[in-house]
Amino acid sequence: MPGCGKSTVGRHLARQLGLKFVDSDTEIEHRIGMPIRDFFAQQGEDAFRDVEQEVIDELTQRPGIVLATGGGAVLRPSNRDALHSRSHVFYLRSTADELHRRLRHDTQRPLLQVANPQQRLRELYRERDPLYRRTAHFVVESARPSVHALLGMVLMQLELAGLVDPGQVPSPIDHTAG
Repeated sequence: MPGCGKSTVGRHLARQLGLKFVDSDTEIEHRIGMPIRDFFAQQGEDAFRDVEQEVIDELTQRPGIVLATGGGAVLRPSNRDALHSRSHVFYLRSTADELHRRLRHDTQRPLLQVANPQQRLRELYRERDPLYRRTAHFVVESARPSVHALLGMVLMQLELAGLVDPGQVPSPIDHTAG
């Protein structure tokens, strides 16, 4: 969902693992030569989703990256298939109300420029949550944790799945030792 921390956690994860971070929305903006918001207004959502599909197809074939996608990437079955079959997908899950708290002053996300953004987030959540769950290999609750805590949860899941070396996962601090 928009505002759940994909880009922030992705950047930290890439740094921790020594990989390159790529944001599909940034790649799309480079390709279309303008902000997504402007493209959305001029060309519409379908044209945007066409470009997004091409970019995700290309990016999911690149080795050695941590990829953050736009929240609507899961709307197309081909994107869900590419993401699920070519990568290890994390769904950073947060409630619509928590996302509204984080995004209430955002003016850059085209789908939230409506009279009632909180209601819109609830609609998006109802529509997308099942798609995120279907696409994801891992679900991490992101409602309240700090970026550091979220990163730790993602790294722990990767370690438990045998996808990263335990040496790449920082040990939790033992606050009981004294």
